Amino acid sequence: MTAITTLQNVTFIRKRSFEIQNLELEIPEGKITTIIGPNGSGKSTILRLIMRLLAPNEGKIMLHGTDIDAISAKKLAREMTMLSQSPDGLIDVVVRDLVSYGRMPYKSWLGTMEKEDELAVDWAMNVCNLEELAYRPLHTLSGGEKQRAWLAMALAQKTPILLLDEPTTYLDISHQLELLDLLKQLNQDFNMSIILVLHDLNQAAGYSDHVIVCEEGAIKKTGTPEEVFTKPLLRDIFKIEAEIHPTERGLRVLPIASTKFHS
Repeated sequence: MTAITTLQNVTFIRKRSFEIQNLELEIPEGKITTIIGPNGSGKSTILRLIMRLLAPNEGKIMLHGTDIDAISAKKLAREMTMLSQSPDGLIDVVVRDLVSYGRMPYKSWLGTMEKEDELAVDWAMNVCNLEELAYRPLHTLSGGEKQRAWLAMALAQKTPILLLDEPTTYLDISHQLELLDLLKQLNQDFNMSIILVLHDLNQAAGYSDHVIVCEEGAIKKTGTPEEVFTKPLLRDIFKIEAEIHPTERGLRVLPIASTKFHS
């Protein structure tokens, strides 16, 4: 396994009630990696550390073998982009203008759009099926359409690594699966390395190549879905009794009961 990002002996202390201590982690290149765990376990914090939105108290975070602290902000923005859980602002902008903001890392301040930029925006709009919504104001879109628009902005940045923090939050089940299918397609068609946080265990089991399980700021298990999703782990980490079934589209986790009420 070739690691695209490595966390080496990373410690991050946000407050007394939460800390990450001596974290060692490798993210494989060209795979869909999903971080799962109970609420407050450190999933989003790990994403923000990888993206350099947070700085560790100790340790190093490496990108392609280089300490990210030695990489300029502009160069880092050409390597990685992140879609937050619920992006705010820009509600009056039309979709195509929003997507074009993804080209900022390639432009000088107030620089004009070049042909390469327009092509990148066209590609992102096409991939996310947004052509018919190009000149619609963002605030007039449905939740699923808005999420696709924000994703297209991230894709227009044309980075080989895409991070997403709970991208299915606030979406109905149809739009959740539509988004995850799109991420799978991006990974397969363009060898994009995708790192995301998910709450839904079935979605993590069915769409991931690599799974990271967090609990209280520590990594409890990493591996393929088949290696990670076991009855003992679900019982110990998620406090549920569950059945696990292989299907043509990956594993399925069938929760049976909470261990609080099930002996």
